[in-house]
Amino acid sequence: MSAPPVADLAAGTWWMTHRRLSALLRNPAVLVLTLSQPVIWLFLFGGLFQKVAELPGFGASSYLDYIVPGVVVMNAVSLNSFAGMATMDEIERGTLDRFLVTPVRRGAIVNAGVVEQALSTAFQSVVIILLGWAAGADYPGRPAGLAVLVAASVLIGVVLAALSNTLALLVRDRNAIIGLNVMLLLPLTFLSSAFMAEDLMPSWIRHVAAANPVSWALDAARATLSADPDWSSAALHGAWLLALTAATVALATYSVRSYQRSR
Repeated sequence: MSAPPVADLAAGTWWMTHRRLSALLRNPAVLVLTLSQPVIWLFLFGGLFQKVAELPGFGASSYLDYIVPGVVVMNAVSLNSFAGMATMDEIERGTLDRFLVTPVRRGAIVNAGVVEQALSTAFQSVVIILLGWAAGADYPGRPAGLAVLVAASVLIGVVLAALSNTLALLVRDRNAIIGLNVMLLLPLTFLSSAFMAEDLMPSWIRHVAAANPVSWALDAARATLSADPDWSSAALHGAWLLALTAATVALATYSVRSYQRSR
């Protein structure tokens, strides 16, 4: 008797994830080198704009305290936006085609990428949080608030990774992936509350930020990092982000099937 579909999916996810993590562990320098940019953001922006916290209505006593969640989430966006390039590598080497003729479920192929990106994002998020703490950042809502920040960064990272992989599977063009990600990275970041409090934004940017998933991740994290956590706000923004994550992972799974049908 064959195994239940859920068991097949779990087993396939396990083996596919093991394969991807083994490749990552053979080249751990990638995780370290990609941390250089968020470290620059953290210390450059944290020092350059420290006086911003003195503006009336900013809502934070220290700009460094405010910017750490912004850098954590921005790094998750940047790190995962180019996940489709790894998918392009597998397409060009023929690896993906070989997996598609095996019994492994298509969802397992997508889930393995999700798990790899989630673990990479969580690791880098923790490193940034520790660097911020070493520089003097305070986290009144810890440890629960820090756990929410890491979880929010993972979710927004998975959203971007799933979209990047979907683009790779449907378009199969590296230049399209690079162009779209470059076009989206700055608007997603600066039309959010990553580096500026919403109360100090122009009205139109504030309205755009309210619909920006990057702001959902930041709002969920900051709501729980404060000395007086607002768990209802965190739950609301977290639910929106979780729903978007599920939708984009489902879209990536559909894209694998679409890619297979086109072969």
